[in-house]
Amino acid sequence: MSGDCDFGLIGLAVMGENLALNVESRGYKVAVYNRTTSKVDDLIAGRAKGKQFVGCHSIEDFVKAVARPRKLMLLVQAGPAVDALIEQLIPLCEPGDIIIDGGNTHYLDTERRTKTVEDAGLLYCGCGVSGGEEGALKGPSLMPGGSPQAWPQIKEMFQAIAAKVGPNDEIPCCEWVGPRGAGHYVKMVHNGIEYGDMQLICEAYQLLREVGGLSNDELYDVFAEWNRGDLQSYLIEITRDIFSAKDDQGGDGFLVDKILDVAGAKGTGKWMSQLALDLGVPSTLVTTAVFARGLSAQKEARLRASRILSGPSESENVELRAVCQSLTGDKQAFVDAVRQALYASKIVSYAQGFVQLQAASQEHDWGLDYGQNALLWRGGCIIRAQFLDRIKEAFDETPDLENLLIYPYFKSALDAAQPAWRSVIATAAVLGIPVPAFSVALNYYDGYRMARLPANLLQAQRDYFGAHTYKRVDKEGTFHSEWLDLRKAPS
Repeated sequence: MSGDCDFGLIGLAVMGENLALNVESRGYKVAVYNRTTSKVDDLIAGRAKGKQFVGCHSIEDFVKAVARPRKLMLLVQAGPAVDALIEQLIPLCEPGDIIIDGGNTHYLDTERRTKTVEDAGLLYCGCGVSGGEEGALKGPSLMPGGSPQAWPQIKEMFQAIAAKVGPNDEIPCCEWVGPRGAGHYVKMVHNGIEYGDMQLICEAYQLLREVGGLSNDELYDVFAEWNRGDLQSYLIEITRDIFSAKDDQGGDGFLVDKILDVAGAKGTGKWMSQLALDLGVPSTLVTTAVFARGLSAQKEARLRASRILSGPSESENVELRAVCQSLTGDKQAFVDAVRQALYASKIVSYAQGFVQLQAASQEHDWGLDYGQNALLWRGGCIIRAQFLDRIKEAFDETPDLENLLIYPYFKSALDAAQPAWRSVIATAAVLGIPVPAFSVALNYYDGYRMARLPANLLQAQRDYFGAHTYKRVDKEGTFHSEWLDLRKAPS
């Protein structure tokens, strides 16, 4: 016998609690369970008091509380905890019930779990959830994938709780992504692009502060202005806000200046980098951003190196500095150049992300809709930005578009930004300011636009030492040469 709850949620950390409240606020009755049952009691007696909630102290009671076909969502730490809960839920559920994993799960785990749950006669959904605590409560971006038969059962509820975009907030940032692990893969790429975005913004910040000499008040104004233009996004918005926050822990000045320059990471960026290598696609922005966080974590080593290694001194590179002065001498011109470099690099970051999605979709036969994927990120999530409308437009117009860089809108934007983009990176190099993400974005752009790269020499080297063969530009076929016989005899 089943109960009358419309939805069940396991895991009452902040994300789970907020999502449960979001679901209930849309008119649904919610059953909740947490391994530490005091969290259930605290929610029922606190934020859920007087609302349509049923608190459960056992998995058995939890399953019984939800009406069939049951929609049971897990928001727990990714990994073994999810497998353990699935093992507990399967014998308690009935055919047609749906188990939903809303954690930051590796897509291969979702591929495996979909088969396990379907073999037991149930349905499975691996759903990416983005937007943090606020998004979970007010409207996240949702990226569901898994058993296709699950979508009609959860569609109305999921689209009701998702963020909305459009002139009248009529478009939910939630649509079916694809089979098996597709939803979690798309969420992983979202997080990888987020890594790149954040690193690019940090490099812009360092340039504006150390080269442009901008104060935090001036940085606030700059980011406020950027948030009204092409760069409008959640990350630009919160960066603006950060520059206005004063120290809340007894110190003077701005809080951002008191924070140790060591950045953490949770793993999704690393996953995207590793999977890009497996697919053979150059997602260089996310990889560079992951390595930048790794370098930041080597704080003690960097402190020691700072006392040993030197950069450009005031007396060196006088001629190069004179060239840079034409850009840095006018503060407003420099700010605008950094803006253009940031925008151009951001285009490359998203282009790489979608190239990886295309490769993964082909590899796993997911049939992803790339324009729809862009729209899922238009609201609610961390990388939400005005810019994503242009990406949807590009794929709607050209579904088989092989790279966003060649779409007319983005090509024009890159053409316009290119002089500033190159000047900013050159200036940073002359002055010894690290801009790894800006640089790798430009290198990708230059590599992608080259009809001929030096890989002919690389393949010659491979054939020389390992007989790996090569192809020719003037005839069909695969060839190998005896390089020792062909070489010029050493003198």
